[in-house]
Amino acid sequence: MSEYKGIVGQKVVSYTTDPDNPIQGQVWYNATANTLKLEGATTSGSWASGGNLNVARAEGASAGIQTAAILGGGYSGSPGSGEGLTESYNGSSWTEVADLNTGRFANTGLGLYTSALSVGGYVGGASAINESWNGSSWTEVADLNTGRHYSAAAGITTAGIAFGGATPSPTANTETWNGSAWTEVANLNTSRGRLTGTGTSTSALASGGSLPGASAVNESWNGSSWTELADLNTARFFLSSSKQDVNNTTSLVFGGETPPPVNVTNTELWNGSSWSEQNDLATKRAYIGGAGTSTSALAFGGQVPPFSSSTEEWTGAGSPLTQTIDTD
Repeated sequence: MSEYKGIVGQKVVSYTTDPDNPIQGQVWYNATANTLKLEGATTSGSWASGGNLNVARAEGASAGIQTAAILGGGYSGSPGSGEGLTESYNGSSWTEVADLNTGRFANTGLGLYTSALSVGGYVGGASAINESWNGSSWTEVADLNTGRHYSAAAGITTAGIAFGGATPSPTANTETWNGSAWTEVANLNTSRGRLTGTGTSTSALASGGSLPGASAVNESWNGSSWTELADLNTARFFLSSSKQDVNNTTSLVFGGETPPPVNVTNTELWNGSSWSEQNDLATKRAYIGGAGTSTSALAFGGQVPPFSSSTEEWTGAGSPLTQTIDTD
């Protein structure tokens, strides 16, 4: 039988605390806790509670990663009105920062915590307003060619894409952003609003939405055209997703609404060819905000009803996990 030293080249090391960056397969003894530990990996993804938003709301523009996200605008109950309120997340708590110049809801977001866009939305009707976030304030920049609300977006502030939405009827319109202007490009195959998306300006995914009925349609963007792929397992709209996946071969979608209406907790993972059911959100909600990647995502806000302030953090299968070894 092989010994640990023969495999890794050293004996089990004793520490007073767990090592800062253990590698997968590493074994050590924690002398303070009197326990033998192993660095392994999670076998399935799961959601855990994060810090609550300061203001419960839905339908805002979200962007960023799990430990550095932003939510701009949204709706918290005043009939017909949107908000300019913006909050940022540092991995444990939300902080109010500078407001949007134009309060609105049903806007969509792309980019990162320090460099994001709030695209379109509802301001007494479908809006083309586009605002850029630099980490401390919002600035109005070039408008969309087609005003819309409940669209989806992906990419970064120098190379983005916005697709679908309502004008007010569902649209297939797609536009790309080069950092200074929007350009109309090839449309989605299926017109829909209330959808979600992830990826880049040259490799994106558009999932779910409303036709106006709940849709399971899933399409892939290759930089010049959209192609229909395998459908979601659960047709829904007002869902969200991980938004920082680097291509159209991975995505995590979660939450949303199905008729008549019913909010759902369903979470699905895309592997490039099909969707698989994952562990559900803890809270049923639609109009939900999303950020991060398919292995490290963030879900926040939404309508329960009435409105939610809760945040949930996703840790995907294969992520590092420190385990205690039972020696009894």
